[in-house]
Amino acid sequence: MHGFDFDVDNPKPQEVAPPQHATGGTNGDKVVIVMVGMPGTGKTYIARKISRYLSFFQDANTRVFNVGEYRQKLFPGYWTSEHEEDSKQMKEQITAAAISDLKTFMHTKQEKQYGVVCIFDAVNHTRADRADTYNQLKEEGWKVIFLESVIHGEALRCEMEDIHIQNHPDYQDVEHEEARAQFKARVATYSKEYEEMGQAEKGYRYIQLIDGGEQVNIRHIDGYLPGRIVQFVMNLQFRPQTFFFSRHGQSEYNVSKKIGGDSGLSPAGEEYALALADFARNYITRSGDATPVRARLWTSSLKRTRMTARHINLPNVPADEEHLGEWIQMRPRMWRNLDEIYAGVCDGMTYKEIEAAYPAEFAARSADKLGYRYPRGESYLDVLQRLDPIVQEMERSKEPLLVVGHQGIIRILFAYLMGLERKEAPHSSIPLNTVIEMHVHTYGCDEERHVLISKETSMDAPSH
Repeated sequence: MHGFDFDVDNPKPQEVAPPQHATGGTNGDKVVIVMVGMPGTGKTYIARKISRYLSFFQDANTRVFNVGEYRQKLFPGYWTSEHEEDSKQMKEQITAAAISDLKTFMHTKQEKQYGVVCIFDAVNHTRADRADTYNQLKEEGWKVIFLESVIHGEALRCEMEDIHIQNHPDYQDVEHEEARAQFKARVATYSKEYEEMGQAEKGYRYIQLIDGGEQVNIRHIDGYLPGRIVQFVMNLQFRPQTFFFSRHGQSEYNVSKKIGGDSGLSPAGEEYALALADFARNYITRSGDATPVRARLWTSSLKRTRMTARHINLPNVPADEEHLGEWIQMRPRMWRNLDEIYAGVCDGMTYKEIEAAYPAEFAARSADKLGYRYPRGESYLDVLQRLDPIVQEMERSKEPLLVVGHQGIIRILFAYLMGLERKEAPHSSIPLNTVIEMHVHTYGCDEERHVLISKETSMDAPSH
């Protein structure tokens, strides 16, 4: 990653010491999040999402320690015993193994430069359980935050139970009715003793999410990473989500192999814009039985993305039992945060021109595509910071969302959702003329690619 200085009388860039990577300011934070909640309230989903967000956007060392996975390893096929004393011993052994590994991870990583966050994912349904866990962790000097998910609404509870049964590893090889019976028995067992967090534990740091974030109670939260965690979980959407990512149609700069700029579309790009409008009308905004599906549309502020999205219909969708107000279908929202990586003094050049004019810069970019910053421009790490609020808005989205953007931007969003490491993001394949459909669920993300026009009709763009 290189930087440049310019002399007034000599505009040729002179190399200076490279700037440091932006890290999000996580230095020194050592946090343990202790999940609390009944089975089927989204604890594992929340834990995995927090871990993913902090590691990808804040560069924090994170890991989830899921007690269910330890149970499956130590006592495969069993979640409890018919004998109370046996159950107690099983629980103690499982919990001890998870917390031991958590401590080892924290001690191993805490000497690193950036923040460390461990998430202890268990029911922790009684005050006695939480006090025992807290006492084991506080002596280490780490910041302990309890994060409770409580669901009071009957409709949401039923929906979350269905999602839990469909996705939980315990039920993958079990008939649906039998799985439901097992789940109900588990819930009934915990319900007898469950104690919500409240005034009795006001001395703890905690975040309480009620009914999927409709109400949020926060106590004693301080520090940079804890603050980011609070903001993130307040935006989380518990239900499965669907996103569609598309690069703009081929631009005039693509044809001439130039990077950056704000050019319009080529004839092939216009062809793709029309195809994308058809795809949005017939696939994104319609269910299998042709019922209208409320959907959203985002673009960058650059001409080529707005031109690509301009043919998409914006019909009104009337209110219904679930939605009180009328909805303007696919009403575009423009985000400057979604603009392509800025190439600085290289903007408008081809890669051959860059290699000839600035061979050292060209080599530096090839060596470190994630950290390389264009002279007077941006790096992927810089763009990660401006995409942070975009991702939080995405996490809030209840409706399918189509993002018409740029290769570098979609690479980052795609890598985040797919669970890839940051260093892999600049190398993800995001071709022209293709819509990437992504389904986010509790245990990961599935993708499907739709090629809307033949690749032969449009040359691909240079790679940021």
